[in-house]
Amino acid sequence: MSLIRNLMKTPEGAAGIGILSLLVLVALFAPVLSPGDPLRIAGAPLLPPFTDPTFPLGTDRLGRDVLAGIVHGTRTSLVVGLAAALAAIAIGLCVGLAAGFAGGLVDEALMRVVDAFQIVPGFLLALAFVSVIGASAPIVVLAIALGAWPNPARLTRAQVLSIRERDYVASARVIGMHPAEIAFREILPNALPPVLALSAIIVAAAILTEAALSFLGLGDPNAVTWGSMIAEGRNILRSSPSLSIFPGIALVVTVVGVYLFSEGLTKALADRRADA
Repeated sequence: MSLIRNLMKTPEGAAGIGILSLLVLVALFAPVLSPGDPLRIAGAPLLPPFTDPTFPLGTDRLGRDVLAGIVHGTRTSLVVGLAAALAAIAIGLCVGLAAGFAGGLVDEALMRVVDAFQIVPGFLLALAFVSVIGASAPIVVLAIALGAWPNPARLTRAQVLSIRERDYVASARVIGMHPAEIAFREILPNALPPVLALSAIIVAAAILTEAALSFLGLGDPNAVTWGSMIAEGRNILRSSPSLSIFPGIALVVTVVGVYLFSEGLTKALADRRADA
């Protein structure tokens, strides 16, 4: 609870929580706010925005409701971003914890694997993976996670190397605690806060990567996404720029909200360590 209070005290944290809370509510209540399939043809094509109360943001070339697409796209972006971030952090924590705690040849081998993944830009890795395996929501999540886990792994390893020599860890060894128990009960909880601060950046990057893949036609074809909506509008950008502008604004607001939350969380964690 103290962490939440410290987070709300920072302007960035309060603004980030406000934006993300609104997005989460939109994602949760998308079927209520916009019932039915957002990909269905709902009206006349290319209705301008703010001209028909039935379609406040207009329709696209096929007559699909733009507002419905943005509302349901919020769910897709948040689910993919959070799932990819959780997968990347889980992999990174396990690899970083094993490398830092075991040391020696295990550390060297795991860090070389991390180096190999970091050589390839995350987006190019995701692009190649989805192109080969095929486009679907689980594949996109896995592809994004494969490019995002090295940074949490390196950060976790650095934290573990610092923590494993502390007195309370030595005391746990002396009393005969199992190494795995020491790693997960004594070291991991103290190495976790910096990784959690990094997780918000991973979520933002995952949302942008998913949008870029969808823009290139490599997203889930059965789900409406902001990237696919932007791609749909680029062909008629001169005559109907709103088709790309509105989902672009939604994407920018989401990434800014995640960034502000990350900044606030970093400051809150620093204040918590200072209080301790």
